[in-house]
Amino acid sequence: MTAKWPVILTSNQLILRPLRFKDRKQWNSVRVQNREWLTPWEATIPVLPEKFGGPELSSELPSFYEMVRTFNREGRHERSFSFAIFHEKTLIGQISLGGVIYGAMRAGHIGYWIDRHYANKGYTTQAVQMLTNYAFVELALHRVEINLRPENAASRRVAEKAGYVLEGERPRYLHIDGGWRDHLSFVKENPALK
Repeated sequence: MTAKWPVILTSNQLILRPLRFKDRKQWNSVRVQNREWLTPWEATIPVLPEKFGGPELSSELPSFYEMVRTFNREGRHERSFSFAIFHEKTLIGQISLGGVIYGAMRAGHIGYWIDRHYANKGYTTQAVQMLTNYAFVELALHRVEINLRPENAASRRVAEKAGYVLEGERPRYLHIDGGWRDHLSFVKENPALK
């Protein structure tokens, strides 16, 4: 593997780079402006029974600073690679390659969100293509998945335009917007490792 964190990926239109502490104000602003737009698709933390730590341990999200520290630690350990998506100097979204497994499986999964003002302009697809290329060329992953809710037509278009193929359904796969939600699994395999 040749991954060294931090990593910056660039194209003619986008820069994918790790969040920095100084991005806090811009990140918070974009998230607040897009709260309603993103809520139906956002992962949530399930309330756990007391024997598993109870609700008080499972309901709090980390602060921005804790989140950035976690992203950087995961990147250094090559387990997860999280990037802010910038168009020019404007933060327009976020994309991550998570759940990275090496060994016999060599796989990971991509998740993303985009500012509603930049949706349907090809930026999300471009970011997915950039991160997929990084996963295949730099990390030599065999396959990458995008798991999305069946009713999220925009995300499905992103996966398909980026060359991902529907592999199947995953009932009650992820905790999203307060409940366990069904997902469709789209997959792309590394052509160099076939």
